[in-house]
Amino acid sequence: MTNKFEVGQIVEGRVTGIQPYGAFVALDEEVQGLVHISEVTHGFVNDINDYLTVGDDVHVKILNVDEANNKFSLSIRATEEAPAKSATTQKSSTNKQQDTEEAGFNTLKDKLEEWIKQSKK
Repeated sequence: MTNKFEVGQIVEGRVTGIQPYGAFVALDEEVQGLVHISEVTHGFVNDINDYLTVGDDVHVKILNVDEANNKFSLSIRATEEAPAKSATTQKSSTNKQQDTEEAGFNTLKDKLEEWIKQSKK
């Protein structure tokens, strides 16, 4: 096993194979690792072929090294900056949280009394 690659290191590799669950990336002539489909990019990936093709040069971060089985877990997503949430997304999630907190675990009877009071205002 080679000691030239360490967990946390960002290196360049080449996509050598694609499967529905991820892409195989060669780091050099001897070392190959897997980029799981969830580590391809930020957000949901339905079809990995929309993002990668065999022969692509990619930057990957080494997430895990299983020396006993000579397996490398890699991530392309970890080398990219996460997209910022839009203001509308943040605002709507804040409103949902407030609605949930106000709803709490009140019984229907308690809520009904509260709604009747509100309707009379």
